[in-house]
Amino acid sequence: MNKPLSLTLALLLSAGVGSALARDLNQDAALRLRREGVILGLEQLMRPALARYPGATLLEAELEDEDGVLLYEVELLTVEGVVRELELDARDGRILQDKEDD
Repeated sequence: MNKPLSLTLALLLSAGVGSALARDLNQDAALRLRREGVILGLEQLMRPALARYPGATLLEAELEDEDGVLLYEVELLTVEGVVRELELDARDGRILQDKEDD
C-alpha cells in the first residue's frame, strides 16, 4: 500500500475511534440527570456562555457523554454574526472549550 493512502486510512480509522468515545444523550436522559441533580439545567448552564457573548442566540445544544464526562456542546450566533461552538461542563457550566465554528 502506498504511503499517502495508508496515512489517509490511518487518519480515517483514528477519527472513527475518537468519535465512538462520545455518545449523544437524548432529552429523556437529560431530564433524568437534571432531576437526579447530576447536571444543571441548560438555562443555568448557559449563563457563563451568554455572559461571554451578550446578546448571542442559541442555535443548537447537545448533551454528550464523553468518556464518562457529561458535556453540553452548544452553538451560539453572536451579535457580530459569528457562530461559536462551546463545550460546557454539564455539572457546573464551566466553559471547557470555545472556538469559532467552521
